[in-house]
Amino acid sequence: MKIALCGKGGVGKSTLAVLLSEALLAKGYEVLAIDADPSPHLARLFGFEEAEKVIPIAEMRDLLAERSQKDGPFYCLNPKVDDLPERFMLRRGPLRLMVLGAIREAGVGCACPEQTVLRRLLALLLLRAKEAVIIDMEAGVEHFGRGTVVGVDFLLVVVQPYRGSIETTKRIKVLADQLGLKNVFLVGNTLRPGDQAFLERELGGKLLAAFPFDEALWQTEREGSPLSQVASPLHEIARDLISKLEGLKGRET
Repeated sequence: MKIALCGKGGVGKSTLAVLLSEALLAKGYEVLAIDADPSPHLARLFGFEEAEKVIPIAEMRDLLAERSQKDGPFYCLNPKVDDLPERFMLRRGPLRLMVLGAIREAGVGCACPEQTVLRRLLALLLLRAKEAVIIDMEAGVEHFGRGTVVGVDFLLVVVQPYRGSIETTKRIKVLADQLGLKNVFLVGNTLRPGDQAFLERELGGKLLAAFPFDEALWQTEREGSPLSQVASPLHEIARDLISKLEGLKGRET
């Protein structure tokens, strides 16, 4: 399974990416987590002690130029990426983490090269039955313009009950439809009583999963501790969500 999480910035995509990864690990999967956010947080949330040593692929300018084969304003749509997973990752048992990152210096252009590499990587990865990929996408809708999410099995749109998040979610639904994506699902996060009904009314569809606000998890993240260290009912919700996706994937095959 290849699962991507997208949505407006600050809605909790990284937190849910970790919860879903932990749920997959608990079910016996080998997990490759890809942090594709320009401000990466997954290494810290997973509790990798060497998080600060991770060099994002996006900061390797020579590699990006070589793989994207830039010629003027154009980029190769089929760069070589088959060796990237092993060369640029952290490992902890069945969990692997790759940080894509993004170029963040002024005047160096758009993020097209690294997104081209990610898109090709997602299309290339052929997974066995108990392997999964979780992608924490960059905030907003830019990756839809680059078609990065085309290679995923499920696109989870994370939404919170406020207008900015709702409007971004509506835009994502339109763009996903234009790309012909079929398995696009809404996931509510940090919900309080009444929020799920409000979101479903505003968005005109059911949430595939609803994660309530959890004080303990919020405090753990604030302290910078690994999310797996806190006993939270959100872990069970994440496992239920993975079971639903497994069922949907099974019906496709």
